[in-house]
Amino acid sequence: MKKAKDILKKIKSLLIQSGKKIKNTLIHINVHVLSRIVLWIAAVMVIIALCVVCFYKPARNAVLVAVSPEHHTIVDVKSGDTLSKILSAQGFSIRDINTLSANLKKDADFVTLRAGRDKFDFIRPSEHEPISKIIIENGPWNRIEIDCGTPDTWQCQKIEIERDTRVAYKQGEIAKGSSFYLSALDAGIPEGIILDVYDLLAFEMDFERDIRAGQKFYVLYEENFASDKKVDNGRVLAVSFDALRGNVKMYRYVKPNGHAGYYDEHGNGAIKSLKRTPINNAKITSKFSGGRKHPVLGFTRAHKGVDFRAPTGTPIPAAGAGRVIARSFNRGHGNFVKIRHNGTYETLYAHMSKFAKGVNVGTTVRQGQIIGYSGSTGLSTGPHLHYEIIKNGVHVNPMTVKLPAIDNLDAANKKMFMERKAQLDATINSLHANPKQIVRLTDEEKTQNQTQKEKK
Repeated sequence: MKKAKDILKKIKSLLIQSGKKIKNTLIHINVHVLSRIVLWIAAVMVIIALCVVCFYKPARNAVLVAVSPEHHTIVDVKSGDTLSKILSAQGFSIRDINTLSANLKKDADFVTLRAGRDKFDFIRPSEHEPISKIIIENGPWNRIEIDCGTPDTWQCQKIEIERDTRVAYKQGEIAKGSSFYLSALDAGIPEGIILDVYDLLAFEMDFERDIRAGQKFYVLYEENFASDKKVDNGRVLAVSFDALRGNVKMYRYVKPNGHAGYYDEHGNGAIKSLKRTPINNAKITSKFSGGRKHPVLGFTRAHKGVDFRAPTGTPIPAAGAGRVIARSFNRGHGNFVKIRHNGTYETLYAHMSKFAKGVNVGTTVRQGQIIGYSGSTGLSTGPHLHYEIIKNGVHVNPMTVKLPAIDNLDAANKKMFMERKAQLDATINSLHANPKQIVRLTDEEKTQNQTQKEKK
């Protein structure tokens, strides 16, 4: 029994020693194999690196030599330029010019060059090769491409550039001693949008008398982009102003028939039939009064209108649509125009330096159409516009008379307007909270704008 135990101990001892030898052998083999693998990988990487160094530069030079850059000749249209003059300078023959001119008119409806606006880009495969393509930039949203590859055909294609229309929101406050115009500029509102706001709010307020420090306002309007670059501004979508008579709000709404208008919070037409102030941002020099000492005659009598300071030659727009019923001269008014707007309202514009061409008795004028130019004719001490509103034959104060809305919505349109108003209010709140976010017009809104454009 004892011998058996001794034998087992020896066997166990031998197994342990053998295991250690096998383990050491395996470790040695693994390290050896691993080392060889690492060396092979390193060798392959060195070979790849040498290939890149040796062959990359010549390959790049070969590509640059094989593909020559296009050569562009840019020509801005200047005063006195003609299509023939521009094309002749680029080496086109009279025959080619005539063919190209005819095809531009037929295929692209392009007949007139506009100095300072149109631009030609003549493209050649290289500097000394013939022209292969002409691009005419004839506006921010249109261009004409002409393929010159096939002689005597000159295929023209008119391309309309898609607008990326975004919504911008700006808010401001009237600063002490400032005007709405300057305060709006300080708020970052573009000048063209400010003028549009003037036209909208002129129906509700007087920018000379109704402006006070601390009044708040905001404007929601469109900005048009192409390739992420702003090109121009679009329409005013909503406007709010804390006027003396209360908060004035207007929203733009496009009817299903494509006609657009501006409406107040309740869907009533915000555009009145007449403007209180025909000339935007003009200072009042004499108010409507039952008794005023006349600056020329020297005695007191009624002043039946409002005088606005305006340098000689300032355009005078019609305060509303209507028909000219008088265009004449008299001692008091000098050159004057009188317009009948409907069976209730008439307006009169006096002391004009001259009348606008085409404005005669019987002429139908639209709101905003220029009917004459300010001056100092008649009994006047300096250039200005004397403006009167006559209601049912009686002179009324243009600054206080209640003017009727021109376009109220029916029940169906009012329901759709309220939905549109809710969308605009949500956009205003969103941009107010996060001015840097990008908000784009929906496809439906773009379609409405396009429908309105086609209606025009």
